[in-house]
Amino acid sequence: MVLLILGVALWWAAHLFKRLAPAQRAAMGGKGKGAIALALLVSVLLMIFGYRMAEGAFFWGRHPATVGINNLLMLAALYFTSPGPKKGALFYKMRHPMLTGFLLWAVAHLLVNGDVPSFVLFGGLGLWAIVEIMVINRTEPGWTPPAKGSIGKDAMFAAISVLLLFVIGYIHTWLGYPTFG
Repeated sequence: MVLLILGVALWWAAHLFKRLAPAQRAAMGGKGKGAIALALLVSVLLMIFGYRMAEGAFFWGRHPATVGINNLLMLAALYFTSPGPKKGALFYKMRHPMLTGFLLWAVAHLLVNGDVPSFVLFGGLGLWAIVEIMVINRTEPGWTPPAKGSIGKDAMFAAISVLLLFVIGYIHTWLGYPTFG
């Protein structure tokens, strides 16, 4: 569980560093991007290995209803993390579509994974997305939405999201985590 907690904590630190310590981040210059990227890679590896090794109490698991809700939330999460909201006509005024998609991803996974390691991983990352939205809004209050795009772009990115949902579902099933029913 320690590796998992360290991975989530490092994810938080690497993402919030720029906004909470801007002077220190600016002092790192261009080399800072590499250091942050390395920290994020290490955090993902710690989360993967930590989650696979972690044990904890089990409260709920997969249920046909939660699997269906999970898949719908994942479809929305994939769309919001795509360029669709910024290039389309439906959600172009949404300030944080990617973080919203990330939060939906976390909630979707908590619906079907009711154990302590999942609370740490998905709960911790979902909470990070909420905090990140609040920090961005506080540190960068002025925001102008992009120009309104077309419904065609929305449809294109929605179709790509459906395709990605099936590809990710196939990979999850291949890894032993069936996603569809």
